[in-house]
Amino acid sequence: MLPIDPTADRSRRAWLPCPRCDHRAECGDCRDRRNCATHWQYLLSNEGTLVHLQCSDCGHLWSTNTHRRTA
Repeated sequence: MLPIDPTADRSRRAWLPCPRCDHRAECGDCRDRRNCATHWQYLLSNEGTLVHLQCSDCGHLWSTNTHRRTA
């Protein structure tokens, strides 16, 4: 597990699924695409629709473009 980025701020959150964690398998809120109080990601930064995230559970870092996102 990676350490949480030192610039991460709990008040900057995103509710996009982590590509490594499968919260939908165990969590009804995540399965129904609701903003779960437990399974959220740190929103580290963004450049327009490109967001840079870190999973609060496993520490995985990734970026995704949210323009026309369907899932």
